[in-house]
Amino acid sequence: MYTSTDTIGAEIGGSLKNVIAIAAGIIDGLGIGDNTKAALITRGLEEIARLGIAMGANPRTFAGLSGLGDLYVTCSSRHSRNRYVGEQIAKGKHLSEILKEMTMIAEGVTTAESAWELSRKYQVDMPIVEQMYLILFHQKDPSQAITDLMIRASKAENH
Repeated sequence: MYTSTDTIGAEIGGSLKNVIAIAAGIIDGLGIGDNTKAALITRGLEEIARLGIAMGANPRTFAGLSGLGDLYVTCSSRHSRNRYVGEQIAKGKHLSEILKEMTMIAEGVTTAESAWELSRKYQVDMPIVEQMYLILFHQKDPSQAITDLMIRASKAENH
């Protein structure tokens, strides 16, 4: 068992991984591939860490179990509720229909809106969160959202 005193980091990592998992489900549902999903998870972790650090979290928390560990399993597991939501959205189902059919809660849906608001409040660039917010609450086409993420201007990975 491992412990942490970084409550902010653990809470940010534990909640925002669900938003990234919805995006991972969209990638799976569209059949885009493992390399794209690996890039998503990597860049998603960067977004989570940027927001967490802006809110006072310890950067090292995101390299641990409540960061990368939790993110990886939530984006990869066939049992992930949030990944399932993304997969169903990619297949053309409407969010309300998906949620109505589910017996458990996919926390990433409401977290996407909160994360988008926090990114604005703390002025943190979170393009994946923004695209998930647009898909979930403004019916943006998932394929277009993925394209928009892919055509972003190039910049150094660690800026």
